Amino acid sequence: MKKIYSDAAAALDGLLFNGMHLCVGGFGLCGIPERLIDALQADGVKNLTIASNNAGIDNEGLGKLLRSKQVKKMISSYVGENKEFERQFLSGELEVEFCPQGTLAERCRAGGAGIPGFYTKTGVGTQVAEGKEVKNFDGEDYILERGIYADLCLIKGWKADKAGNLIFRKTARNFNAPMATAGKICVAEVEEIVEVGELDPDAIHLPSIYVKRLINGAPYDKKIEFRMTRERETA
Repeated sequence: MKKIYSDAAAALDGLLFNGMHLCVGGFGLCGIPERLIDALQADGVKNLTIASNNAGIDNEGLGKLLRSKQVKKMISSYVGENKEFERQFLSGELEVEFCPQGTLAERCRAGGAGIPGFYTKTGVGTQVAEGKEVKNFDGEDYILERGIYADLCLIKGWKADKAGNLIFRKTARNFNAPMATAGKICVAEVEEIVEVGELDPDAIHLPSIYVKRLINGAPYDKKIEFRMTRERETA
């Protein structure tokens, strides 16, 4: 089965349809599958439901899909740096399901493990619990959270071998690992693809069985959301 594709558009060919549900890795602009996001935008697929920690920032990451009005619903944790997200949400153009970060990661992990739901104390007594089942265990209330299982998962890694075994780099791992398993098909982009056997088997973060399609997206322009500088103090 073909696993390595020439570019993002080729890797997504035949997978996209209006109204689909996606899991997209990344945290802010760290570890986002930006080549695959650009291909989504170029395709024009719309009415998307996307589970992702946030929606990028204005005109970067998933923020591009918000600008092009391709997203119907976001399942997210932190959205404070995206003004277009805020505008669409407050105007009723965008449906939003807020989900605590740890809960979002566990919902994706659970979905990938075939677990339809789990109980957690996170969110008890807050708006997060509204409309959800509450169950008491040993005198403590817990809310039922549903696992997430998507039509397509898009992730970003650091290195992969030609079989699709993948390594993340430091904090860029973030939500990519649990989201990679939480869907029917996982498409990954990486910064480097090496021969099988070049990666230490004990260092593999995501086994190739989860990666159905793979591209080399390099070179990347490593963007910084906020650049903080100060004048150097004189001796």
